[in-house]
Amino acid sequence: MVKENTVIKDRLEKLRAAMAKNGIDYYIMPTSDYHNSEYSADFFKVREYFCGFDGSNGTLVVSQNFAGMWTDGRYFIQAENQMKGTGVELFKMLNPGVPTIAEFLFDNMKDGETLGFDGKVISTSVGENYEKKLSGKAVKYKIDKDLAEDVWTDRPALPCHDMYVLSDELCGRSFKEKLANVRSKMREFGATAHLLSKLDDIMWLTNLRGNDVECNPVALAYAYITFDRFVLFVQEKEVTDEVRAYCDKVGIELKDYHEVMNFISEVKLDGNVLCDKRNTNFLTYKTLLDRTKEAGVLLKNEKDPTEIMKAVKNETELKNIREVYLKDSVVLTKFIYWVKKNVGKIPMTEYTAAEKLDGMRAALPGFIELSFPTISAYKANAAMAHYEATKDNAAEVKADGMLLVDSGATYMGGTTDVTRTIVVGKISEEIKKHYTATVMGMLNLASSKFMEGCTGRNVDTFARMALWEMGIDYNHGTGHGIGYMLNVHEGPHNIRWRFNEGMHEAVLQPGMIVSDEPGVYIEGSHGIRIENIVEVVERETNEYGRFLGFDHLTYAPIDFEAIDKKYMQPKDIEKLNNYHKMVYEKVSPFIDDEDVKSWLKEATRAI
Repeated sequence: MVKENTVIKDRLEKLRAAMAKNGIDYYIMPTSDYHNSEYSADFFKVREYFCGFDGSNGTLVVSQNFAGMWTDGRYFIQAENQMKGTGVELFKMLNPGVPTIAEFLFDNMKDGETLGFDGKVISTSVGENYEKKLSGKAVKYKIDKDLAEDVWTDRPALPCHDMYVLSDELCGRSFKEKLANVRSKMREFGATAHLLSKLDDIMWLTNLRGNDVECNPVALAYAYITFDRFVLFVQEKEVTDEVRAYCDKVGIELKDYHEVMNFISEVKLDGNVLCDKRNTNFLTYKTLLDRTKEAGVLLKNEKDPTEIMKAVKNETELKNIREVYLKDSVVLTKFIYWVKKNVGKIPMTEYTAAEKLDGMRAALPGFIELSFPTISAYKANAAMAHYEATKDNAAEVKADGMLLVDSGATYMGGTTDVTRTIVVGKISEEIKKHYTATVMGMLNLASSKFMEGCTGRNVDTFARMALWEMGIDYNHGTGHGIGYMLNVHEGPHNIRWRFNEGMHEAVLQPGMIVSDEPGVYIEGSHGIRIENIVEVVERETNEYGRFLGFDHLTYAPIDFEAIDKKYMQPKDIEKLNNYHKMVYEKVSPFIDDEDVKSWLKEATRAI
């Protein structure tokens, strides 16, 4: 018999009382902060508080006599275990016969009932989808109430950390120069004001950084831009003397983060307002929509102009990124040596191996933080693309099979991301076949040449061809953009062949950097991913047009022990040899230990 979870049941009863008090019949709690950040701080873990499930993706729906939690296949088992005895029903997303939240609400809500949620943690696209799917019913909405405030008495505080200033020399361009370009785009869009909600865009534009989102050096913020004002909404406690002096100097008007809704409700609108609904929460967007209608102006939904400006790195950023990737590659190379030398000789788990690499990075000058929690996955665990070992749940790494390590950090001067799959013992012929094809895919894409105007969809096939010829594919994109001392996942560009409706394709331009990470994932057996970061560069211009290509930023050895030449053409072998020649030439000068250098020479020899 399942033991009753009285803690969760008590919380749900208090939530239902708050719902009744506020006239809400159904209440939705997603997994998000106010800016749809990749990681949500403890303050925002409302869904977890009311159902017990702590996975990274899930949405809880509660009425007076129902509680249901929707999540994806990664978390079915975890959610079932964590919600035992709570009375919360699990809805397994995308499984046959399982309704979406909108479908469930349509089938169960009665005319005149009220749907509630905190509109600051619901994206505009999700909010509009609820409106569209429920349009056939006389449903009312209450989207300005965070009911957790009434129930969660010991709720963690909103993240609040000191902000800091990056010099113009480090950024390559001043706030004033960037702002002039944004205002120029506003004129093109016919807007006199622009509300910017995307945290990494705000940080890039202002040359400020913060520490409010795990692994993302950003501060919680909004920016309101006109042709004569730049208003930055941040938490007052985060504004150091240095930040305040900088803002005074460059003309940034500081207001408290919590004043933003009142501000946009009251500010005079004398022209159209630019707002990218993809990056704006539902409550903010609806408030702006109402205001513009009242003022007789338009709310123009256009892509934030900062997005493409941020993605195309300037020469200073590129110079610093190249240097940062080289020193990061040196650390990874030393780590690979350490794993191979010590596996089977000292106690080693997925978690302790990750700790070792994290510590090596943290010792580098200019280290700020990890760019994401290190993925260290041994043998079959590596078949789960986003597996994360913990101190209490980590496999022992033995002298058998392979260890996949996907890792990176943010330093003063750049943000890194790299994956290597390391042979630590005996592997099968099938694994060698898959590993060789993965390496060929990474190098094929990195050495490709393509016409200006191509997007990631056009070049994705280079990375998959060797695997497709074997009848194998990987169920994730091949590449994502990376920020400059910012988020490790950045758009608008990416590399993938499958685009869902509404997804944006961005043309690849010189100065963009992007990951190149094909893989093979065989459930219960093994997982392989090889990831380099590459820079989009110009190759040549002739009578046919302008041709672009990629230059490597990552220089770390590929494991020969998993390479089988019988699956390679002479051109493939040449690509691997050329890459390894560059690895040795670039990395070896930074290695003092003669044993490591000797090993590296052997590990990058021509085959």
